[in-house]
Amino acid sequence: MCVIYVVVLQVFNGNINTIDGCATFFRRDRFSHVKKYEVGKSLFRGVVEFNKAAQSLTDALVPSVQKKTALSRLVKDNVALIVVLEAKFINQVIDNPGKRQLVCVANTHVNVHQDLKDVKLWQVVLQNPVPSYAFLSCTQFPFSVHTLLKGLEKIAASANIPMLVCGDFNAIPGSAPHALLAMGKVDPMHPDLVVDPLGILRPLSKLAHQLPLVSAYSSFARMGVGLGLEQHRRRMDPSTNEPLFTNCTRDFIGTLDYIFYSADSLTVESLLELLDEDSLRKDTALPSPEWSSDHIALLAEFRCMPRTRR
Repeated sequence: MCVIYVVVLQVFNGNINTIDGCATFFRRDRFSHVKKYEVGKSLFRGVVEFNKAAQSLTDALVPSVQKKTALSRLVKDNVALIVVLEAKFINQVIDNPGKRQLVCVANTHVNVHQDLKDVKLWQVVLQNPVPSYAFLSCTQFPFSVHTLLKGLEKIAASANIPMLVCGDFNAIPGSAPHALLAMGKVDPMHPDLVVDPLGILRPLSKLAHQLPLVSAYSSFARMGVGLGLEQHRRRMDPSTNEPLFTNCTRDFIGTLDYIFYSADSLTVESLLELLDEDSLRKDTALPSPEWSSDHIALLAEFRCMPRTRR
């Protein structure tokens, strides 16, 4: 059987500050594309272009004498894609059998530079600029620092829609972006918050959300005994419940990539097994003749949770 995939794609090509691509693929025999977001004046509907948000932010918050410096810090050509898909299979919700089964997928590639911790967190906070499930053009709404997760919260509340937030966040477990996504808030004393020369993360009280996001691979910690599970647990960090690494280069090994899901509407059915460092190091590092990327693949299978009558 031939399976056809559809892609929503934005590609940037440039220097070291440029991220080369962000894509969301889906099976056309299983899902249909419902909506992508219209962001600012971007020609690419459905793309969160951080540069346009950076321009709006500096216009609103930064004194004119500092705008050039601010834009130089914030403009990094990173993007996020947000798409809403509708399942073609039968919905099993108890309270309304046959109801449309939607899922919102946010996919991103956050800035890589370790000295730009404020920019990383700002991009994570900004990923979703849509204030409601009405999918109105974002030209009607000002960009603000807290609109990513707040937008997702409103979509989840108004449409009762499962969420997937995934990508290369260039943030290790315990960093401020990871804490915000995984725990819903950032400790005001977190060391990452010290780096904020433009004041784009203030007030700190806005660095919070109510989405029940959980890292898919953290479900390893909740699984019982089974064939192969102990081997996979050895490839997990017990202190973070995340993989020991998703990125393995000559200079760095650690976890930067995640699949977050809304735990009140989705449950993890299965996960792609993790690779071990020894097998990758036989070729020194990634990429290698066997593995084409310096990141390993993460994959999770989910099931929509039945909802009972209230």
